[in-house]
Amino acid sequence: MLGIAAAVLFFIAFLINAADVATNEVFASVNVMLLGLGLFALHVAGIGTGWSRRR
Repeated sequence: MLGIAAAVLFFIAFLINAADVATNEVFASVNVMLLGLGLFALHVAGIGTGWSRRR
């Protein structure tokens, strides 16, 4: 789940950067990319692996 969220944040950061969208300081492409990198690091560390439903 965290890997998917990180990929979505990386894609949003790419779109903000590619389209040259004027955003405020909070939603700048670098900040969104750093959030995605943090989620990816948590995913690689194994945090959040037990969140899926298993039967």
